[in-house]
Amino acid sequence: MPLYRLDATDTRAHRFHVTCTVESPAPRQRVSLPAWIPGSYLVREFARHASGLRARQRDRDLAVHQLDKATWQIDAAADAPLVLDYDVYAFDTSVRAAWLDAQRGFFNGTSVFLRVESAEGEPHRVELRALPDGWRVATALSPEEIDGEGRGRYGARDYDELVDHPVELGRFWRGEFLAAGVPHAFVVAGALPDFDGDRLLADAARICEAQIRFWHGGEPAKPPFERYLFLLNAVDEGHGGLEHRASTALVAARRDLPKRGLAKEPAELPDGYVGLLGLVSHEYFHTWNVKRLKPREFARYDYTRENYTRLLWFFEGFTSYYDDLFLVRTKLIDDARYLKLVARTITAVAATPGRRVQTLADASFDAWVKYYRADENTPNATVSYYAKGALVALAFDLTLRREGAGTLDRVLQRLWAASDGGPIDEADIASALETVGARSYAPELAAWVHGTDELPLQTLLQEVGVEWQATPPTVAQRLGLRVTESALTGVKATHVLRGGAAEAAGVSAGDELLALDSWRLRRLDDAARIAESGQGVALLVSRDQRVLTLDLAWPDDAAAGAGAVNLKRAAQPTPEAKARGEAWLSG
Repeated sequence: MPLYRLDATDTRAHRFHVTCTVESPAPRQRVSLPAWIPGSYLVREFARHASGLRARQRDRDLAVHQLDKATWQIDAAADAPLVLDYDVYAFDTSVRAAWLDAQRGFFNGTSVFLRVESAEGEPHRVELRALPDGWRVATALSPEEIDGEGRGRYGARDYDELVDHPVELGRFWRGEFLAAGVPHAFVVAGALPDFDGDRLLADAARICEAQIRFWHGGEPAKPPFERYLFLLNAVDEGHGGLEHRASTALVAARRDLPKRGLAKEPAELPDGYVGLLGLVSHEYFHTWNVKRLKPREFARYDYTRENYTRLLWFFEGFTSYYDDLFLVRTKLIDDARYLKLVARTITAVAATPGRRVQTLADASFDAWVKYYRADENTPNATVSYYAKGALVALAFDLTLRREGAGTLDRVLQRLWAASDGGPIDEADIASALETVGARSYAPELAAWVHGTDELPLQTLLQEVGVEWQATPPTVAQRLGLRVTESALTGVKATHVLRGGAAEAAGVSAGDELLALDSWRLRRLDDAARIAESGQGVALLVSRDQRVLTLDLAWPDDAAAGAGAVNLKRAAQPTPEAKARGEAWLSG
C-alpha cells in the first residue's frame, strides 16, 4: 500500500519534495513515472522533471539503478518498508503537469507520484500537510483524515484513481452548488477582485443539471460520482481544460471570468465568457464521454507509451458538438449566438486543405505525433478531430432528425445503456446508430469518418430552418495564406495553404511580404486595391535576409478561396423545418 507525502514549501525553487513509502516492496522493486497523462495524447516525459531519487530501508541507503528514461529498480528486502525520496520541478502552467510558486500550487498525479510496479492495484494514500502558511487543499480525492483547510490524508482505490484527481493548493476562492442533488464545487485561483463567483456557480449549475438529465433521465438521476470539483486557474492569457473522473482542471484568461454587473441577457454575454462556459460544458460532458464511455483500447492505460485509438473523432469531436449545444439548450446563449459558433467551426474546417488529405479516423490515430505538434504545414496535411468531429456529430444528428427515426441524443444514451457506461468500439457506435435510426449508417461512417468527403451540412441545416450564407473571401483566403500583421514585422506568412495562388507563386511560410507591384504592403488587404483579377503581379518578399521577386497570378473570383460561412434562422421556414429546428435546439 504505497503512501506518498508531498512537501510544497520550496516555492522559490518551484520544487515539490515527495516521499513514497512502500510497506512490502518486491525484492527487485521497480518504480516509474508516466510518460503521458490520459486525455492529452502526447508523450510528455514527466520523468524529465524528477531528480535526486534516493532509496532507504531500515535507515540504510540502497542503490538505485535507472533502467530507462522513466524507470528505476531498487534491490530491497521484502520484510521492511522501502522509503523513496525525490524532487519534482513544477513550473508548467498548463492543466497537464505541475506548478508551484509563492502564490499557488497545482499538480496531476502523473507528474509527481511514482508508480510502484506490482502494487498498482492496491489502495494508495497521499498526505498533504507540508504547505505554506494559509494555503488550502482542493481535490476530488477521497478524504480520510483532513482538517477544515483540506490538509491531511487522502485515499484512492488504486494508482489509476490516484492520478485521476488533480490537486489545487493555495489561497483560492471556493463556491458550491447542487446539481441533481449532488454536491459540486468551483475553486478559482488568480481571479480579479471584481470576479462574480455567484454568477459562475449559477450558470455552471444549469449546465451540470442538463447534462445529468441527458445521460440519466429524470428524477432520481444518479451520476457516476458522489461529488464533482472544477479547478479553474485564471491567467493573463490561456484557455483549455483536462477531464478527470470526478473533477476537471481548467485554465482561462481572467478577463473572461464573469465580473459583477455582467449582462443577464444571453445575447449580450461577452464572447470570452461564452467561451469559458463552453469549456465548462465540454469538460463536464467528458465525465461520461471518454472517462467512462471510452475507447476499448483505454480500458486499461499503459502509462509507459502511446495508447492508440481511431475514435477521438467520437470522444473529442462529439463532445465538442454537445458543449455549445448545451449552452443554447439551457438558455445561457440564444439561437443566434449558437449558430454563430457553428458557423465558425464550419468556416475553420473549410479553410483547412488537410480535410481532403487526412481522414478523421487517421487524425485520431495520429494525434500522438501530429495534433499537439502543429507546424506551418499542419493545415495542409491534417484535420482536427475536434472541429470536424463536431461537424460529423452535427451531420449525424440532423440526418437522424430528418429521417424521423431518432436523434443523436438517443444514440449516445443507447451507447451508455448498452455498454453499462464502459468501453466501446466503432462497431458499438455503428450498432447504436442503426438501432436508433432503423437503418445502417455504414455509408456515412465510410464517407465522413474513414473518407474525406465533404459533409452535406448546407442541405441538412436548411432542413431545420437555418439559412447558409457564404461571404466573399478575404485577401488572405483568396491567396491561400495565413498571415500575421504588425508595425514591427509587417505582413508575414505563417501558413501557405495547399493549392492556393501563394503556393503557386512560391511563397513560403516565414516570408515577409514587402511589396506588390512596387507598392509597399503595410497590411495584406491593401493588395486587393493594387492587383486586378486574372493578372500577374510582382510580389516582393524577404526570406532569410534575401529579397526575392515572385510572380503572383492574382486569382479571379472563380479561383478565389472560400470565405466565411454565416448561419441564421430562416425568416419563413416550412412548418416541418421549423419544428425540427426547435426540437434540435431545445433538446
